[in-house]
Amino acid sequence: MTTEQATANVFLTAFRALPRRVQDEVFVHIVQDESLREDLIDLAITESRLKEPTRPLKQFLSSLKTKRAP
Repeated sequence: MTTEQATANVFLTAFRALPRRVQDEVFVHIVQDESLREDLIDLAITESRLKEPTRPLKQFLSSLKTKRAP
């Protein structure tokens, strides 16, 4: 385990030990921070799409061009 992973684990353990109302307050602050909110959204999207099949970048870019054509 890396130092960063260990630190994250300690943070998460401490967070889970907080009363629910304090956890909610932490979430409110995270959501109010635009940068953190965007990071969380990106992570959630990435996690939800992990099992989707992949395709070559050229094929993806080609599909974008096709969608834009009138």
